[in-house]
Amino acid sequence: MEEFIDKRFTYAVVGASKNQSKYGFKVLKDLKDAGFRVVPINPHETEILGMKCFKSLKDVDKKIDVVITVVPPKITEKIVEECSSLGIKKVWMQPGSEDEKAINFCKRNHINVVYNTCIMVEHKLLDKSFFI
Repeated sequence: MEEFIDKRFTYAVVGASKNQSKYGFKVLKDLKDAGFRVVPINPHETEILGMKCFKSLKDVDKKIDVVITVVPPKITEKIVEECSSLGIKKVWMQPGSEDEKAINFCKRNHINVVYNTCIMVEHKLLDKSFFI
């Protein structure tokens, strides 16, 4: 997991939301507040937390290092295919967005994948200063 968590990376949060009760909002805000570079992805929004929101990964105008999925599993399947076509090699599937077909697709297509754990928890565990 350490290879996924680096503040020099740009993270695309697919499923970012303006709705503060949704995990798409919580993940985006948590990472942004912790100093990570994040890009919201949601086809129904233009701006979230003061940041330009992109309709899809292919619309992002900078290199994406890690894609975080916070969407239903069937959408995750489509997202990992898009990652493959864009050359994105790291995908983090938030709990609830995991999909066995998507995980197998990643493994077959040499995309590093993390699932069954939350990035909001894991980045805090790796940030030693968080506990001081």
